Amino acid sequence: MRSPRKFFGWTVVYAAFALAIFGWGVGFYGPPVFLHAVAQRSGWSLALVSGAVTLHFLTGAAVVANLPRIYRRVGVPATTATGAVLLALGVCGWSLAQAPWQLYGAALVSGSGWVALGPAAVNALIAPWFARRRPAALSMAYNGASLGGVLFSPLWVFLIAQAGFPRAALWVGLIMVTLIAALSRWVFTATPQSLGQHPDGEAVAASTSAAPGVPERVPSLRRDRAFLSLAAGMALGLVAQIGLIAHLLSALAPLLGAQTAGIAMGLATAAAIAGRTLVGWLMPAGADRRVVACVAYGVQLCGSLVLALAPGQIWAAWLGVLLFGSGIGNATSLPPLIAQTEFSREDALRVVPLITALSQAAYAFAPVLFGLLRAQLEQTGQQPLRFAVAAALLQAAAIGSLAWGRGARGAARNAAQPTA
Repeated sequence: MRSPRKFFGWTVVYAAFALAIFGWGVGFYGPPVFLHAVAQRSGWSLALVSGAVTLHFLTGAAVVANLPRIYRRVGVPATTATGAVLLALGVCGWSLAQAPWQLYGAALVSGSGWVALGPAAVNALIAPWFARRRPAALSMAYNGASLGGVLFSPLWVFLIAQAGFPRAALWVGLIMVTLIAALSRWVFTATPQSLGQHPDGEAVAASTSAAPGVPERVPSLRRDRAFLSLAAGMALGLVAQIGLIAHLLSALAPLLGAQTAGIAMGLATAAAIAGRTLVGWLMPAGADRRVVACVAYGVQLCGSLVLALAPGQIWAAWLGVLLFGSGIGNATSLPPLIAQTEFSREDALRVVPLITALSQAAYAFAPVLFGLLRAQLEQTGQQPLRFAVAAALLQAAAIGSLAWGRGARGAARNAAQPTA
């Protein structure tokens, strides 16, 4: 096949951007709205419906751990299109569930589908096309995730209020499946090799050897401080983030009103776009990415503490949403970028799906755990948004974990060098 003049990698980025809008807008930012809608319609307890959100993310964790194997056996385009179909069917199941077992069955289906449009999928789509410019490319693609939150958080609330949950799920599902199927057929089938191109569009293929100073291979990740600290930091940060996001809309609704609370959720993800864009484009090539991640979590921590004041101060709700939202995107995009600099190319291909799966397995329990905490606070007469303090504590632990791993790769290199 003759090589086109234009580097096709940026077309893949734009397509991944569109995929992320629906992946996060339906599969990530949708469940908090579904939780509120199902609880209002059915009268089921907050803990019961929160359990369905937990099952949604837990199922996704099981699938994402096997996503590289699924890609090898089924192919990226077919996996992506199938994920969109499963996600659409699962959300329709959420909207129609008349019994808890039906709700939990729908969560199994939606959770199985959304990860094929999630962070590991976006990374897998972008990685073959970029090496040197991968941070900027991933940042642009992941901004689709944040835009999905900006658009879909208020859109879900509006559509459900105007047309009902079943119709809203059907309309969004049909549009999503049609678009993702087209992208899978016309964009995601291409590879650099099939088009005669190289990563970053350069004339010479990027070297696949490890970066200077990085060990060629890590024999065992189970004892590797860099891996353990990165996995723990990502998991702790996302447990805090998902737990707060899952309950934020329903906790803000009594304070701001349902529609305005949906706008506040959209504002949080608009802040995420700004935060991720600044990091993606302004972070120096030689910057310590762990330090950048710690700063991002620090800003989020401040946002969580400010949100805890929201029941008494309306301004705190909006300021807290902005500060907390600024780190939403970086919590998923920075850990793969850290892995890229600290591990060889071969090990990074193992590390990124593994830390994603481990963190998703951890944060899957966040909705139900935060739901139980929130219910306990309400029973004791405390303001429900006080559960944001728990998120702040987890974010502090994430900062400590990432800081603990600083210099681990340098220590490994020194240990591997023979003494004079």
